[in-house]
Amino acid sequence: MNINLNSNEPKQMPSSLALQRTTATPTTTTIHHHHNKQQPFDVWHVPLIKEDMVVPDHVASLHTRYVGPNQCCSSVVQTIEAPVSTVWSVVRRFDNPQAYKHFLKSCHVIVGDGKAVGTLREVRVVSGLPAASSTERLEILDDERHVLSFSVVGGDHRLRNYRSVTTLHGSTTGSGTVVVESYVVDVPHGNTKEDTCGFVETIVKCNLQSLSQIAENMSKKKTSSNGKSDNI
Repeated sequence: MNINLNSNEPKQMPSSLALQRTTATPTTTTIHHHHNKQQPFDVWHVPLIKEDMVVPDHVASLHTRYVGPNQCCSSVVQTIEAPVSTVWSVVRRFDNPQAYKHFLKSCHVIVGDGKAVGTLREVRVVSGLPAASSTERLEILDDERHVLSFSVVGGDHRLRNYRSVTTLHGSTTGSGTVVVESYVVDVPHGNTKEDTCGFVETIVKCNLQSLSQIAENMSKKKTSSNGKSDNI
């Protein structure tokens, strides 16, 4: 299916948060293989540059990428005013991504139980996007470190070899959560790295903004419910 990534892009949801687009070249290091048939690739480190953000080393290491010459990668950072446990309860549902990813209309687990590494899901995409479906494999589901990763292994779309890593950690300023989602993907023929990153980041940003709204509402309801219980 030969569809240009620039067509029918979804509109970005408004947000007061500064979500950083990371394409800075100083964060890449080129490594050359000893075999002549193999091309050099870059080691890409997610540049989490926010003045009020402290990122644990183990989080930064999870967003280190090996990027081929025909690939691009980037990351989106979202702060959420809700506890990590609340946000994670939504993110960890590999079998129900449409709970906050509103560009998806359905999800069916086709292999596995939705929790074990190797689980496969097939998601259907809403109309208006240059895709119809995606088959995705669960790579990491770590409830202790709050890490989820999946890779795209098939489907009717142009985002080949897409792999995403999402991490959650507590904010240093209060009881909130910092969500970092990074990805690497092949650049489709006929598109530039900038086109591809721009398209993917629009989707990821909207997803994380939706996650923020849902988790914050959940947290407010829980706080309100606890307050009513205390008054009884």
